[in-house]
Amino acid sequence: MVLKNGVTISEADLQTQLVVEVRKQIGPVADFKTAIVVERLPKTRSGKILRKLMRQIADGEAYSIPSTIEDPDCLAEIEAAMKARL
Repeated sequence: MVLKNGVTISEADLQTQLVVEVRKQIGPVADFKTAIVVERLPKTRSGKILRKLMRQIADGEAYSIPSTIEDPDCLAEIEAAMKARL
């Protein structure tokens, strides 16, 4: 979920709302409990979100930075946010 500009919400409230929404949309099978808030997501120059890359970072796997990434600096921000949360 991406917040609109100017919208502020606490991370705890956002996490609660996301858990409720995922369970409502998918069902209790979706075992979603934790959300990590980051400023920006890794995207290609054409605007596609690099989901596989985020999964690799979350799983602690080795990854290579694709040449099509728009801003590679956001990867360090995501890694730092995940390490701070764990």
